[in-house]
Parts: sequence; C-alpha cells; structure tokens
Amino acid sequence: MLARRELSEQQVRQRLANKGHEPDSIDAAVVRLRTERAIDDARVAEAIARTETSVKRRGKLRVRMQIERAGIDRATARTATDGVFETVDDDALIEAALRRRLRSRSHIDDPKEFQRLYRFLVAQGFESDRILRLLKRFSTIDEQ
Repeated sequence: MLARRELSEQQVRQRLANKGHEPDSIDAAVVRLRTERAIDDARVAEAIARTETSVKRRGKLRVRMQIERAGIDRATARTATDGVFETVDDDALIEAALRRRLRSRSHIDDPKEFQRLYRFLVAQGFESDRILRLLKRFSTIDEQ
C-alpha cells in the first residue's frame, strides 16, 4: 500500500479494515509502521499540500480541506498548509487559475460570467477578498 504513495494513518487503517483485518492486528500494524516511520501524518500533509498547490493549483482553504479529508488533524493540516504557502504567491496562483479559465480572453464582459468565475475560484479554495480584487481588475463591467 505504501509503495505507491504516502498514506495517512487513517487511510492505512481504512484500507486494512476494508481488506478484512481485525482491529487488534490493524492497531499493531499501525504502531509498527509509525515506529518504522513508514507512516507520518505530517509528511503526508506536506506532500498533499505541495501536490494541491503545484500540480492542481488550488488555494489555501481547499488544500487544508484536502489534507483534513485524508484523516489528518486540523493542527497538522494548518501547519503543512502554512509551510507550503510561505513559498507560494497567492495572487499569482489565483491569477493563473483565472487565466486558465478565461483561456484566450483578457477581460470579463458579462456579470453572469463574473459570478461564475467568482464561484469557481471560491471552490478552488481562494480567499474571497483576493478573488474580488482580481476579478475587478479583469472586468470591463460598469460598476453601478
């Protein structure tokens, strides 16, 4: 299981349970794997954070949520996310996501498209104030 990719302790427990192993043997295996440093939730959290930002180009909130979905506690998720985002320019990440979504266009002309792009970027885990600032920069819609 661990040869393919890093797994959190909870993921290892779930997979062993799905294969029909007894709870006592699962506990023993997890203790042994933790002792051998084969599983380490902090290392898994950092790997997920790096992948989510560099490959999938997700925002901080979505990255943290993905880490927590892997069964890693909030404090570890926050530490890993903060560590990775120290080296990432949030605004450049949001702009790259927006440019990909706009494709060859350079402006937003339609209020519905503005709303659609806002929802998309929020779902990607970016902070709403930064999204609005960037969308307004790309928008040609008259403010009323």
